[in-house]
Amino acid sequence: MSDSALLTAQRLGVTLSGREVLRDVTLALQPKHLVALVGPNGAGKTTLLRALAGLQASSGSIHVGGDDLATLSLRERAKRFGYLPQGHVVHWPLDVKDVVALGRYPHGGTDPARLSPADEAAVQRAMQAADVLPFAARRVTELSGGERSRVALARVLAVEAPIVLADEPTASLDPRYQIDVMKNLRKVADSGMLVIVVTHDLGLAARFADTVLVMSDGRLVATGSPAEALSDQVLADVFRISAYRADYRSETVILPWAEI
Repeated sequence: MSDSALLTAQRLGVTLSGREVLRDVTLALQPKHLVALVGPNGAGKTTLLRALAGLQASSGSIHVGGDDLATLSLRERAKRFGYLPQGHVVHWPLDVKDVVALGRYPHGGTDPARLSPADEAAVQRAMQAADVLPFAARRVTELSGGERSRVALARVLAVEAPIVLADEPTASLDPRYQIDVMKNLRKVADSGMLVIVVTHDLGLAARFADTVLVMSDGRLVATGSPAEALSDQVLADVFRISAYRADYRSETVILPWAEI
């Protein structure tokens, strides 16, 4: 394991209803990296994300910043991870700022209307980073899908955790908003955090990620740069596809092209 790794896992496994859904996963991930977690449906991506945050019971060991996750309290875990679950939707007509302020709960900010100066500053920084300040006073239920996705990201950023976990944050969004969300996550990683994103979009993974983790049948089968982890052989073996490859404006393009 790398001494500079922020998050490590050794021989991680998860069994649900007698079925082994995650097996023997070992990894070491560094800060200032955006990591894309990809794989077919049922590969174990969400299970791995939840296990890394301590939200899913698992075997093996996980260390965060050198600390054994198993020894950390629930509140301390909530300070280490900003977690954006799949299909995150706010149904209550709350103001945007109040939704973002929910991210301060692990730090004791239980009432959005009575935040401490430190909590207030953290909320402002999160809204600025996710570019939601212009509609801070609007009801979240009045926003577009793309705007709501940015509010959800701001709530996660308000935790000011060193690790951000996002489960399919671009699902069901228009292409413009998909790019917007990934640009924001890229910016978060560049600011010093470790960002792990579950995605089915191999093109977005190739363009924005430093590292790609490929899962298949509960196992981690490839790790590396987008070009390495999403090689022709991996795409054929794991996804049963071929891809078109190119470079555009100094960025990697991988476009799923045909079944094989």
